[in-house]
This record gives sequence, structure tokens and C-alpha cells, in this order.
Amino acid sequence: MICCPNAKINLGLHILEKRQDGFHELETIFYPVQIQDALEFNEAAETKITQHGLKLDNKAEDNIVLSAYKVLKSAYKLPTLDIHLLKNIPFGAGLGGGSADAAFMLKALNEYYSLNISDERLKNYAAEIGSDCAFFIDNEAALAKGRGEILTPCAIELKDYSIQIICPEIHVSTKEAYAGVVPQNERISLTQIIKQDILSWKEVLINDFEQSVFNAFPKLAEIKEQLYAQGAIYASMSGSGSSVFGLFPKHTKANIRLDIGFREFIS
Repeated sequence: MICCPNAKINLGLHILEKRQDGFHELETIFYPVQIQDALEFNEAAETKITQHGLKLDNKAEDNIVLSAYKVLKSAYKLPTLDIHLLKNIPFGAGLGGGSADAAFMLKALNEYYSLNISDERLKNYAAEIGSDCAFFIDNEAALAKGRGEILTPCAIELKDYSIQIICPEIHVSTKEAYAGVVPQNERISLTQIIKQDILSWKEVLINDFEQSVFNAFPKLAEIKEQLYAQGAIYASMSGSGSSVFGLFPKHTKANIRLDIGFREFIS
């Protein structure tokens, strides 16, 4: 079976407070975008995964797709599988590529082997694997709270805009990104902000990670500045970085110039 996990961007990201379990309570809006990996599995004598495309910084046996397989294998009778993952979504970029791969593996196994697992149960399995994995089960715009696993459908549609995503060759440590943020709980919810005219988002739809991450990596701030200078209606870093995206009128984009390598996607 073959499936194509897609990426996501964050529309706003509020860090509300530090939790007793060591995680942070957050609020963000996940929005799916059409940057895709390819995932295939076939029955085989032993279970293994082969990674293709972008070189990952982990060993194949530690791939999150295997974690998804093992979660269902522990509860259902599944055969051993030969798994192939073609990576195109940049990793460590705030685009949720690994989480998408895991969630799509859960969905594909459920469908192919007729496990009849409800979407709600799949989300619970996904949440065991990663904080934002559950989003990719429904794979529709959603307000995410908690660690990112508490999801509420969000009525937002950006099909009339072009989404330009710039992924520079910069790695942002998630741990360091969180260390630079001061949680703030008392403020307007993203559910209210997102209802405002999109032309106002530039001033009010904020990613809390940007201030400290941009200070550490000025090139990311430069990308955002170039997006706005060339007509973006809204621009932001996605997640804790390092990707930065801009919303443009349909069929328009910025001509980004950097003295470091980067990849560009249009969704």
C-alpha cells in the first residue's frame, strides 16, 4: 500500500504556561499544506524500514513510522512488513513531517487490514507517538491545545491564497526555542483572532517562538521581512522553525534571496 503524508503550518502559536509534567500548555492552529512524503509497505519475512530522499539524522530503526507500526502491532494481529519512506518534507522545520508519516501509517494499516479502528481511537494512538500526530488523522484545519493533541475543528480556508514556504538550511533546537519563551496565559484566544480580517493578521496573529528564535537566527527574520516586502498578506515562522511561510494572492510569490541554502514550496 502507498500513501502520501502531507505537512502542516502553524497559524499563530501561543505558549500559555509550563505544565507540571514538564511540557508546555500551548494554543495553535494547524493547517494542512501540500508538501508530501511517500510511504509504502508490503508484507515480508521481517519488519524493516528503508529511508529514501532527504537524509534523516536518525537511524532507520528509530524512525517514527516504526513506532506507529509497533503501537498497532501490540494491539492487533499484523504481519511483518517491509516499509519504504521517501522523505521530501524537510525535518526539523516546524512542518510536522515525522508526525504526518506516523499518523498516515496508522491510517494506512487501519484501512489495509480492515482493523475498523475509529478516528477517535486512532487519535489516541497517535497522541501516544507524538504531540501533533493526532492532527493528521482528520488532516483538516484545527485549533490545537494541550501539548498539541487536544483538537477542535477550525473553520478556516486558505484555498484562495498561495502559501509560499521557505525552508532554510538552519536547525532550530526545539528545547532551546522553548527555553527562550516566557509563557503568557491572559490574552485573546486564537479562535477569536483568526476570525478577524486576514489583513489584520500581521499585527495580531503571533508565533511566540519568533522573538527568541529570530534573535538567535537573524536569517529567519530576514526571510519574513522579504516575504512582507514582496507582497505577503501574512507571514510567520511555522512551529519552532526553521521554516517561514507567507500567504499571497493566488498565483503570486516572493523571489527570496539568501546567502545560505534553502528549499521553497508553494501550496
